[in-house]
Amino acid sequence: MTTTAPSFRSVFRMGEFRALWLAHVLSVAGDQLVRVALTVLVFNRTASAGWAAGTYALTYLPDLLGGALGGLADRFPRRTVLVVADVVRALLVALMAIPGMPWPIAAGLLVVVQLAAGPFQAARQAVLPDMLGEEKLATGQAILSSTYQAALVIGFGAGAAVVAWLGVSGALWADAVTFAVSAAALRWGLRLYPVAKVAEHVPQWASLKAGCRLVARDRKLRSLLAIACCCGFYVVPEGLAVPVAAQLGGTGVLGWLLVANPVGTLLGALLISRLPRARQVRWLGPLAVASSLVLLPTGWTPALPMVVAVWTVSGMFSAHDLITQVQYSLAAPPEQRGQVIGVAIAALRAAQGLTIAAAGALALAFAPTTVVAIAAVAGAGCAGLAGIAWARAVRADRAVRPRRTPLDGATPPPAP
Repeated sequence: MTTTAPSFRSVFRMGEFRALWLAHVLSVAGDQLVRVALTVLVFNRTASAGWAAGTYALTYLPDLLGGALGGLADRFPRRTVLVVADVVRALLVALMAIPGMPWPIAAGLLVVVQLAAGPFQAARQAVLPDMLGEEKLATGQAILSSTYQAALVIGFGAGAAVVAWLGVSGALWADAVTFAVSAAALRWGLRLYPVAKVAEHVPQWASLKAGCRLVARDRKLRSLLAIACCCGFYVVPEGLAVPVAAQLGGTGVLGWLLVANPVGTLLGALLISRLPRARQVRWLGPLAVASSLVLLPTGWTPALPMVVAVWTVSGMFSAHDLITQVQYSLAAPPEQRGQVIGVAIAALRAAQGLTIAAAGALALAFAPTTVVAIAAVAGAGCAGLAGIAWARAVRADRAVRPRRTPLDGATPPPAP
C-alpha cells in the first residue's frame, strides 16, 4: 500500500486531467471577468453603488437553485453536461456583450449563466473519481483547489485590468471566448464518461428531494456535509473585511485582509495534499475545528499583522475542504453522484449566505472583530459535533468493511 500521496506531476501526466484543469482555469477566469465587467457596466449606467453591489450578489445567489440541476450529471454523459454548460454560458455572455444591451436584461442573463455553473460543477466533481481513481483523487482535488485559490488572489485585479483595457463589451466578448475554449478542450480532451446506471427520469424537484434524502440517510455523507457547511463560520472574516479594516486602520489595510485567507488556503492545500490518505481522514475533524477556533484572537483587536496572521492560518486549516470533497465524492453512489454534489453546492451557499448575514446583523451591536470571535467559537463548536459524527461514521464503515473484502481474496486496508 502506498504511504505517500501521488505527486502533482503524476496527475498532470494524464491528458484528460490536463483538459479538465484547463477548463477549470478558464471557468474561474470567466466567472471573475463577468462579475467585474457587469458590475462596472451597471455602475456606469446607474451611478448607484447599491445596484452595482446587488448585481455582484447575483453571481452567487443562483448556486442555491443550481444545486437542483446537479442531477443532470446523473442522466446524461458527464462530458456532455460539461460541454453543453460551457456552450450555453458562451452564448449568453456573447449576448450580454452586445453594445447597448439594457443592464436589467444583462443582469438577468447573468443569473442564467450562473445557473449553468451548477450542473457544470456537479459533473466536473462527479467525473474526478472515475478519471483519477481513489489513489490520485486527493492530489487532483488539491490541484483544482489550489488553482481556484490562486485565481482568487489575482483574479479581481486581472479582471479590472482587462475591463480597463478592452472596455466592458470587449471584456465580455473575451469571457465568451474563455467558455468556448473550455468547451472545446473538454469535448476533445475527455472521454464521454456515461453514467453506468442512469437514474429514472423524474422531475428536477423530485431528483433534488431524492438527493437530500440520500444525504440525510447516509452517515458519511451527512457528517461530511455538516463539516463542509461549517465554512459559513470561517468565511465571516471575508464578509466583515471592510468594517474590520476600518476598525484596524482604514481601507488602506483592506487588501491585506482580503488576500490572507486565499493565500493560506493555497498553502494549506499544497501541504494537506502530501499527507497519506489515512491521515487525511483521521485529521479531518480536528482541522475543521481549528479553521474556526484559530480566528478567536481577532476579538482581542490586536495589531493588523496579528489579524492577517491568524486569518492566513485559518485559511491553511480550511484547506481540509479538499479532504471533505474527496471523501464526499467517494461516499456518493456513482449513479447519484451529480445530484448529491448539487445538494452540497446549494447547502454550502446557503450556509455561507446565512452566516454572513447573521454576522452583519451582529455587527450592528458589536465591534466587527468581536463578531469574528463569536463566529470562531460557534464554528468550532459546530465543527466539533460534525467531526465526532464523522469519526463514528468511519468506525461504523470500518466495522462492516472486513465482511465485504474477503470475498475477492483481498486484504482489508488498514483502518485510518
